[in-house]
Amino acid sequence: MQGFGGILQVDGYAGYNRLIAADRIGPGIQLAYCWAHARRKLIEITRTGPAPIAEEGVALIRDLYAVEAEIRGSDPATRLSVRQDRSTPILARLDDWLAHHRARASAKSPLGEALAYIAKYRDGLGRFLTDGRVEIDNNTVERTIRPIALNRKNALFAGHDAGAENWATIASLVETCKMNGVDPHTWLSATLTAIVQGHKQSQIHELLPWNYAVTV
Repeated sequence: MQGFGGILQVDGYAGYNRLIAADRIGPGIQLAYCWAHARRKLIEITRTGPAPIAEEGVALIRDLYAVEAEIRGSDPATRLSVRQDRSTPILARLDDWLAHHRARASAKSPLGEALAYIAKYRDGLGRFLTDGRVEIDNNTVERTIRPIALNRKNALFAGHDAGAENWATIASLVETCKMNGVDPHTWLSATLTAIVQGHKQSQIHELLPWNYAVTV
């Protein structure tokens, strides 16, 4: 992420904190956290028996997702406008719910831990209300990398560091093709052919998956 500045959508993995550390050199980064992870902790509580407080939290988060379902696919400006109009009041109710019950729940109980998680990442969880490009969760990315995660045992046999880096590069390109509606095999074949035929390195951007999608 060297040189990157802007909003990065992440889960609660502590390693991402390095990107917002005070001593980081480079453009500023804001982390947008994932409501699916926050909701999951509450849902796990409801599965163990009656849990009215957790169920109330799940219902409030469900209301946020209902708004997202209606504006999915809209342009960022429209998404931002609808969110500020309809999602902001929902999040305000959720904040009240969080403050009320966190003051009463044992910090070491499953509910207390779930509430502490939401409170810890609350600023980043609200980031989607400030920028229409930001998603409410990072489920799209998680679904995309699931095949890679399932294949991680095979990756142990990359051979050496360079092999692992090449593996990661190819995997990134393949998944980028999928995100842009491009068949990875077709793109890879066309790109390698273009390189062999002398495609100029200064024009390498023409071969990137999102540009290739426009030309086919």
